[in-house]
Amino acid sequence: MKQRRKTNARKRAAVSARRLRHTIPAIDIHAHFVPEEYLRLIEAEGEPYGVRLRSGANGPMIVVGQAVIGPITAHYHNLDLRLKAMDAQRVTVHALSLNPPMVYWADDALGVRLARLVNDAMAEATRAHPERFVALATLPMQDPEAAVNEVDRAVKELGCRGIYLGTNIRGKELNDSLFLPVFERINALRVPIFLHPFNVIGSQRLTSYYLHNLLGNPFDTAVAAANLIFSGLLDRFPKLDICLPHAGGAFPYLIGRLNHGWKVRQECRGLKKPPLSYLRRFTYDTISHAPQSLRYLIDLVGADRVMLGSDYCFDMGYERPVKVITALKLSRKDQEKILSRNAARLLRLG
Repeated sequence: MKQRRKTNARKRAAVSARRLRHTIPAIDIHAHFVPEEYLRLIEAEGEPYGVRLRSGANGPMIVVGQAVIGPITAHYHNLDLRLKAMDAQRVTVHALSLNPPMVYWADDALGVRLARLVNDAMAEATRAHPERFVALATLPMQDPEAAVNEVDRAVKELGCRGIYLGTNIRGKELNDSLFLPVFERINALRVPIFLHPFNVIGSQRLTSYYLHNLLGNPFDTAVAAANLIFSGLLDRFPKLDICLPHAGGAFPYLIGRLNHGWKVRQECRGLKKPPLSYLRRFTYDTISHAPQSLRYLIDLVGADRVMLGSDYCFDMGYERPVKVITALKLSRKDQEKILSRNAARLLRLG
């Protein structure tokens, strides 16, 4: 009976995928996935690290210090519920990624266990519904050597199409020399990196009004992008693809200030080219919550550098992510780029 339900679910998913092809396909590159095993491991072993679960009306909440993440509803791990939601949103494919607190809070050994179980669960989802899901691998970055090994396993054995990293690792910037072997391996395998804010800058001043998310997330993305540029890491790996979440955060809107600083400040002159020239080294999702801001981003970097994102299924995401794009009155060609073609190219789909 269980096998029959799985078979029927696969058939429904395939029918839905075929039906969606009659419209412009939509690939959502910012869609969170939280395996139940991850939650169980937090509950069993997270307490010594300051991470625990708290019961909520709609699902467990992940508590990290003063930060509360959730509720983690069944939609985060129940594939049938997710597929129904995707169909309602007219989304063809989810690129699955873990959400904060990720795995960096644990010690090295537990971090590896967490990363492996998350990546295994995502790979299982992609095998069950290959037309609907692709996986973005989580890495135990607190142990760079183990992270390199997990890149190899996730990409070569599990078929993950990208790598998912925080904007910083326990307060260390991504350009820290500790993480250089990880970037070298990712670059060698030619898979893209997708960033997500974590442990955001200025958190001690962002405890009220949900500002750690509303402001902290876009600020931390800007800090990460600036460090990747000014450190020379993007020059060292000229073909490395890095996607910035939440429409680039504050980064695209402060590029003029970064550019001016490069001209007048000695601290910035180690960079041979102006920061403005690095705008198109990144790709960006569409989660801006303001059509004017999103239109500015598209005009600034080009429709070929922007991809659909929803932040599924957080309340800070989009309930109708496709409509966000179609409402902008772009040309059909540019709509196709943002809805699916850019992501399909980056993730090597089809």
